Amino acid sequence: MNRPTSRRTVLTAALAAAATAGAVSSAGPATAAAPSAAPSAAGPAVDNHAWHTYTDWRAGSGAGTRVVAGLRPGLVIGHAEGRTDYTDPHTGTTAAWEYATWTSPVHRSTVPATEVIASWNAHTPAGTWIQIELRGRYSDGTSTPWYVMGRWASGDGDIRRTSVDDQSDGKSSIWTDTFSVDDAASGLRLVSYRLRLTLHRTPGSRRTPTVRRLGAMASDIPDRFTVPASTPRLARELRVPRYSQNIHAGQYPEYDNGGEAWCSPTSSQMIIEYWGRRPTAEDLAWVEPGLADPQVCHAARFTYDYQYEGCGNWPFNAAYAATYDEMSAAVTRLDSLADLEALIRAGIPAITSQSFLKEELTGAGYGTSGHLMTVIGFTEDGDVIANDPASPDDDAVRRVYRRREWENIWLRTKRYDANGKVRSGTGGVCYLYWPANPAPSQHRVLKALGLL
Repeated sequence: MNRPTSRRTVLTAALAAAATAGAVSSAGPATAAAPSAAPSAAGPAVDNHAWHTYTDWRAGSGAGTRVVAGLRPGLVIGHAEGRTDYTDPHTGTTAAWEYATWTSPVHRSTVPATEVIASWNAHTPAGTWIQIELRGRYSDGTSTPWYVMGRWASGDGDIRRTSVDDQSDGKSSIWTDTFSVDDAASGLRLVSYRLRLTLHRTPGSRRTPTVRRLGAMASDIPDRFTVPASTPRLARELRVPRYSQNIHAGQYPEYDNGGEAWCSPTSSQMIIEYWGRRPTAEDLAWVEPGLADPQVCHAARFTYDYQYEGCGNWPFNAAYAATYDEMSAAVTRLDSLADLEALIRAGIPAITSQSFLKEELTGAGYGTSGHLMTVIGFTEDGDVIANDPASPDDDAVRRVYRRREWENIWLRTKRYDANGKVRSGTGGVCYLYWPANPAPSQHRVLKALGLL
């Protein structure tokens, strides 16, 4: 359930503490004076942008890459632009790779951002992998270095998919999967960015990765311990498969200490199967016979980030979902439960990220510093229906959580822990997975959110 303590967690907790120094009572959260939601600046707080059409790919600058047309245009290696040696930090193995690159046009964000999260959809056959980088321009006119946002392959036989630690220029840092301005209170923002892809393959081979989608979510969510209450507008429940992470406790401890930490891949697998996709018997042949829900073990293995030492890397989960036939995926933030209701109305469930004390979410029965669950609908009273993988078994996964409690723990950016210390909240982070050719109603809501 809990994401292990990461460099991102350490940073956001430190920033939260700095931003509210002197505001926290030593008596803890029951007596601390929680600031109300900060007033937001005019305009949106989230900007989504992606390159995924034939025109998009042609607009970028390629060196050795080629654009392929079709119903799902993509980017492939046309010819090798160079060769490089890569030493895998997690195996110690050094191997030579041919590569080609593609650099996006500059995207000027509608939101001068404090955070940016990239995500991608790609096919990487054996003997291939990709690297995703980001370079941005600050509001003071200076630029970031090229930051590595991920080194990724759908399998784990060639390289170990990994985030990259210790990237900073003194103004911003990369925390696992997130670009973050170091001191948001300074007013410094990222106003534009480019993304760069490097496609790798075994020298002399004709194999190639195919990248179908590359994008990022830029945001500047105001600091807030609480958010305004929303008005229910929808009663609907989607029929999403139910899987418990806890029945996998102790299984495959090499992947984030086993199932008790598999909230993210378990949630991913639920939605992948909602859309009618699932791993084949051949895919699952590596799983020990007799284990229940072996596809959840599979999802954990193939979302695992070897640097983060966990399965909770947000873009890695989206990329895993998009390895299934004709699936698209992205990491974003939503502004409100109204956005979630619009998605549910169109038949699109969402995976949401939140953290809370046990007493803050009635009926959960646990507290967490970071947890993923799947929102599948709303009751007649507007309460949230969630498939919560932190359940004792599959039958217990469906939960109903009080609307006001749930929306606050999901949308806030600041919270108090059990000791009264200020910690971070995700500010509405979620993963969205959808068919590559969505129904008209699904297309409309995704377009309204800036994802199409």
